[in-house]
Amino acid sequence: MELHASNRQKLLNSFRQHLSDSSRPHHGFVLLQGGEEQTRYCTDHLELFRQESYFAYLFGVREPGFYGAIDVATGKSILFAPRLPADYAVWMGEIKPVSYFQERYMVSMVNYTDEIAQVLADQYKGSGKPLLFLLHGLNTDSNNFSKPAEFEGIEKFETDLTTLHPILTECRVFKSDLELALIQFANDISSEAHVEVMRKTKAGMKEYQLESMFLHHTYMYGGCRHCSYTCICATGENSSVLHYGHAAAPNDRILEDGDMALLDMGAEYSFYGSDITCSFPVNGKFTSDQSLIYNAVLNAHNAVITAMKPGINWVDMHKLAEKVVLESLKKGNILVGNLDDMMVERVGAIFMPHGLGHLLGIDTHDPGGYPKGVERPKEPGLKSLRTARQLHEGMVITVEPGCYFIDALLAPAMENTSTSKFFNREMVDRFKNFGGVRIESDVLVTANGSKNMTKVPRETWEIEAVMAGGPWPPLNKASG
Repeated sequence: MELHASNRQKLLNSFRQHLSDSSRPHHGFVLLQGGEEQTRYCTDHLELFRQESYFAYLFGVREPGFYGAIDVATGKSILFAPRLPADYAVWMGEIKPVSYFQERYMVSMVNYTDEIAQVLADQYKGSGKPLLFLLHGLNTDSNNFSKPAEFEGIEKFETDLTTLHPILTECRVFKSDLELALIQFANDISSEAHVEVMRKTKAGMKEYQLESMFLHHTYMYGGCRHCSYTCICATGENSSVLHYGHAAAPNDRILEDGDMALLDMGAEYSFYGSDITCSFPVNGKFTSDQSLIYNAVLNAHNAVITAMKPGINWVDMHKLAEKVVLESLKKGNILVGNLDDMMVERVGAIFMPHGLGHLLGIDTHDPGGYPKGVERPKEPGLKSLRTARQLHEGMVITVEPGCYFIDALLAPAMENTSTSKFFNREMVDRFKNFGGVRIESDVLVTANGSKNMTKVPRETWEIEAVMAGGPWPPLNKASG
C-alpha cells in the first residue's frame, strides 16, 4: 500500500506544480470513481471483478463500488466505501468497518459513498462552490474515454473535466522502484511459466493445454489470479494471426511436428502486468527455415534493446527493427533488391504490421503513448505504434518485433508495382504456411541504457537445450 500512497503523493506534487504554473489556487479535490461489479448480461452471474486502472493506481482498492478523493490543499486522501446490506454478511462474508479500509489502504479517512457530497463540502476550505477535478480523457489505444465520477449531490460542486487526465496519465508513464518491483515479480513468474510450458510442449497436444499450463503455474506459484490479457497460443499458420486466442479463434488447434509455436502470455500481480512472447519449434529442434526467421526477429529484438536509452525516439527504434528483419530476409533470399528502397516503400510493414512495442504497467497497453504534441505517424506499420515518444528513464516498454507471412498483406504487395520487385516468389511460396515469429520482452529505460526484465531462453541453442530437459537459467553461461 506504500506504493499507492507514493503514487498519490506523486500526483499531488505534479498537480500542485501545474496549478502554480497556471496561477490557480491549490484547492479542490481530485475525485475518482472506482469500478463497479458487472453481471453476465441479464443473469446474476458476477464476473470476477478487477479494479479500474486509474483508481487502482492511486488507491490499490480491490473491492468494487468505491470512490476516492485527494484534497489538493491538504494532501488528505479519503475513500468512500459502499454501504452494504445486512444480508451481505450471509452470502459474501463479514461486512468490514470503515476503520478496516482506512488501515488497509493507508488513507487519511474513510466514509460511505452516500456521504460524498457532505464530507467534501465539510472538508473544503476555499471560497465559493467546492471544486472537483474529475477524470475525463481519451485512451489512445481504445479510443474510449475514461468515465468521470458521478454521485448524488454533484450539482452542488464546480467540476473540471480537463486538468486531471493528462497529469495523472503522465504520472503512470514513469515507474517508481516499488512499481518496478511488482512488474519484475510479474515478469519473473511469467518467465518461469513460459519455460515450464516450453519444456512440456509436444506434438499432438492442443494449443489450449499450453495456455492452461501457463495459467496454472502463475496462479499456483505466483498467486496471479488475473492475466494481463487473453493468452495467445498460436501454432503453425495461426502464429501469423496477431491477436489469435479470442473467442472466435480459441487456442484449439492440435500441435503438429514441424510447427512453430508463438506464445504471447503474461500474468498480472497486484494490478501490475507483464507481456512476454516466446516462439519455438513444437518438436524442440529448429529447422534452417525456422532459424532464419527466428534469428531475423531475435537480431531485431537485441539491436533495439542495445540502442535503447533516454532521448532515443521510439519511431526510430521501430524502423531499426524493420531494417534488421529485412536485412535477414534478404540474406535468406526471400527478398531481393536495395534495403533503403524497401524502407522507403514500407516493405517492413508487410512482414511486421504491428508496432514495435507499447508502454506497460497497470494496463498491458499502459496509457500515455500520445500526449499532447506527439503525433501518430501515418505510414503503414508506423501508424500501428502505440507511442511515438522519446524514451525517458523510468519508462517500461515492450520490445516485440515480429516477422509474419500474412497472405492478406503479401498477396497485394506482390501485385503492387512499387513493391513486387522486392519479392522472390518461389521463396515466399515456400514460407506461405509458416505462420510467424514474435519475440517480446519488457524493458526498463535506465539512466544510460536499458534493462531487460524478462528472463527466458532466447538463443536457438538455449531453447533447444531447455526443451531437451536442460536447466534454466543454464548452470554454466559459457557453455553453448
